[in-house]
Amino acid sequence: MKAKGILKQFGFNTDHEPESIYAFSPVYRVSKEGQEDVIIKQTQRPLDKARRVMEYLQVLKRNGVGVVTPVHLTTENPQQIEEEVYVAYPFITGKEYTGTDKEIYEAGKLLGKIHALSPNANDYQLSTYEVYDFNFDEVAESMEAIRKHVQSYKVEIALDHLERKFLQAVQQQDELKVTGLPHVMTPHDYKANNLIYTPSPYLIDPDNAIWIPRIFDLALALLLFHNELASAPDKLFTPAQWNLFMKGYSTFVELTEMEELYWEMALDHVFLDEVMWLMADVPEDWEREEQRRLFESIVSTMKDPSNYILRRE
Repeated sequence: MKAKGILKQFGFNTDHEPESIYAFSPVYRVSKEGQEDVIIKQTQRPLDKARRVMEYLQVLKRNGVGVVTPVHLTTENPQQIEEEVYVAYPFITGKEYTGTDKEIYEAGKLLGKIHALSPNANDYQLSTYEVYDFNFDEVAESMEAIRKHVQSYKVEIALDHLERKFLQAVQQQDELKVTGLPHVMTPHDYKANNLIYTPSPYLIDPDNAIWIPRIFDLALALLLFHNELASAPDKLFTPAQWNLFMKGYSTFVELTEMEELYWEMALDHVFLDEVMWLMADVPEDWEREEQRRLFESIVSTMKDPSNYILRRE
């Protein structure tokens, strides 16, 4: 169904075909006289899973977490439209992240609060992280694509080291799978482009909610917090900034010795899972100079991430 028809299903009529405000998935900002603007976007499917995600988000909101939850409409929200499920959220006004110390500290606090509110079991039956099946052929295929991008744009990335790092992560995944790491319910995809500062950070894209090892969520925040946001720095957190993020996070969460022990292995795995495909399969990212610099920073840091510790100094 075209975007115009999707909006109509939620009670918003328009004479023109709206354009998505996000390049990588359908996200539509709509207005109605006398009402606050609304965002209509895809969420998890099928509909029963989407409803469980929304129940989880309502719990976060009731406990003081700044997070979008479905707006009250005369139509069902969320709802199934053909093969996809869509949800209408409020449009949140505020400022984008720019990488100040205060923004970093507050972002860490928000993630810590979210993790602290997680029950000890997957009470809302969110999707469970189970991606421990990478193989050497996938790495070889991805490295072939990455080599082409690196050579085309003359990016300073040590390709041999990068491949060894990915292969090492493949070899570690079976051990990581059976460690019994503490899991949490979390919106996941915790990145600066999913936060609006009002002035406290407000999470505007919680639709990847999942049951996942807690330190995997932290590893994703370290590696890709500055991804796809023009106002963010074009490099990874510095060790000092990461320490500040973890200082905020530790306001609510005390990590375990097991998590500290497996932290670098978890970083390797999330690097394999989240960064490899991004570098290999999203060619438009390489067209942007700031994204190329971010890739350089991530790969350089992963040569020796020992300065990025979990326990704050």
